[in-house]
Amino acid sequence: MADVIIYTDGGSRNNPGQAGIGAVIYHNGEKKAELSEFLGVQTNNWAEYEGAARALATAKKLCLEQLPIEVRMDSKLVVEQIARNWKIKEPTLRSQAEKVWKLMEDFLDIRFVHIPREQNAEADALANAAMDSAK
Repeated sequence: MADVIIYTDGGSRNNPGQAGIGAVIYHNGEKKAELSEFLGVQTNNWAEYEGAARALATAKKLCLEQLPIEVRMDSKLVVEQIARNWKIKEPTLRSQAEKVWKLMEDFLDIRFVHIPREQNAEADALANAAMDSAK
């Protein structure tokens, strides 16, 4: 099992619409960071990628790069595209994927895992709070 577990989520209302991300970083079961950020108008998939990118940037700031990390998210599209199993046809998602791949280079042992939405409730709530902040 990974020493660091990152739950991340992104979403938008009306797709594209008001978007936000949420993420939680745990190290050995202890919460180390929480993110909830409004992104402006974006698509849901763009926000999913942005959530992953900002979570990795935060993990780097916390000096967690040398530890085994598992990034858990409910976007199968992003998980499969990051693993290079699925093609990226949308140009804006290609640049988002490249951003995540570049960040991943700094980590010794990192993997992305698709989880059911019910298991991502904390990150989902933070993403929704970020979208709510736009009101």
